[in-house]
Amino acid sequence: MAAPEPIPPELFLSGYPPEIVDIAERLRSVVRDAVPEAIERVRTGWRLIGYDVPVGRRARYFAFVAPEPKHVHLGFEYGAWMTDSDELLLGAHLNLKKVRFVTYEPGDPIQTDALVRYTREAADLAAQRPSGPITMRRPPARPRDS
Repeated sequence: MAAPEPIPPELFLSGYPPEIVDIAERLRSVVRDAVPEAIERVRTGWRLIGYDVPVGRRARYFAFVAPEPKHVHLGFEYGAWMTDSDELLLGAHLNLKKVRFVTYEPGDPIQTDALVRYTREAADLAAQRPSGPITMRRPPARPRDS
């Protein structure tokens, strides 16, 4: 059985309000500017546009643009390990183990320069990641007093 034809991102976005499409297109541009070699594809099951960074003969998922009816997320698969020097990333408050994201509503200013830096860092983290799950390093256990 042949794989289904990929859905163009523009077709995927066409079902959203124009102001949401505008934000999503601006965030897509951020990813393309930050990581020109990124592979962009619609992931219908997740209802988002996902990005993979080539690593040798493989590719690793590192970012997504996820439109919703009232806002758009730019997310990073390994965001929990990112620097977040501008304190933009959300997700820890939802107890997400590794994903972090930013959210934009119509009229919100988009911090393009910061997002380009964040997107590059996300791709670098994904490219350096060893195979298998990432585990958080736990501090050594403290000795108990007797």
